[in-house]
Amino acid sequence: MVFTPDDLLKLLLALVAGGLIGAEREFRDKSAGFRTMILITLGAALFTMLSHRLAPNSDPNRIAANIVTGIGFLGAGAILRDGPRITGLTTAATIWLAAAVGMSIGGGYWLLALATTLAAVLVLVVFPLIERWIDGLRHTHAYVVHCALDPDIYTELDRLFSASGVKVYARRRTKADGSMVCTWSTVGRPRCHEALVTQLMAHPAVKELDV
Repeated sequence: MVFTPDDLLKLLLALVAGGLIGAEREFRDKSAGFRTMILITLGAALFTMLSHRLAPNSDPNRIAANIVTGIGFLGAGAILRDGPRITGLTTAATIWLAAAVGMSIGGGYWLLALATTLAAVLVLVVFPLIERWIDGLRHTHAYVVHCALDPDIYTELDRLFSASGVKVYARRRTKADGSMVCTWSTVGRPRCHEALVTQLMAHPAVKELDV
């Protein structure tokens, strides 16, 4: 097998593309960072190049299909549960995308790989700003209120939530030491949450409030 300048160019492009994608992950101190993304892109490019040479008379898609399957296991390792939150989904998706970029370069689709790399960098660098702006419009809070064991109080507090402008998507009531513990899971604008907290803090029936 002859190593050609075209092979060298493909590997260098894979290194650069993986480095551009991985730099953002490294800057944010993610589990799969700079070196990991480079190795994924290089490996995917090399496997794709070899798929056309090791068995020139057979279907080269077999190796490509196995790259997609194998990279899925690697990406799954980046997904973790942190209490009620799931973390690592963006890193896992980035791993999957880096492999696709490497396959594009290995297959000779350089412009497609370049466009995808630039799109990935745009999504990873610029879109978080838009995401934070969207998150700033709607906040999710769980309100835990301790009050007397009286259904009328619960009804009154529930009306207060309904009139506050926040959306209640879950309610729960429990009894604890002769008192009632009510939980409202809500989503809404920050100013609505602030006004609601002020009203709950001033309400005479509220013994304890946890937000």
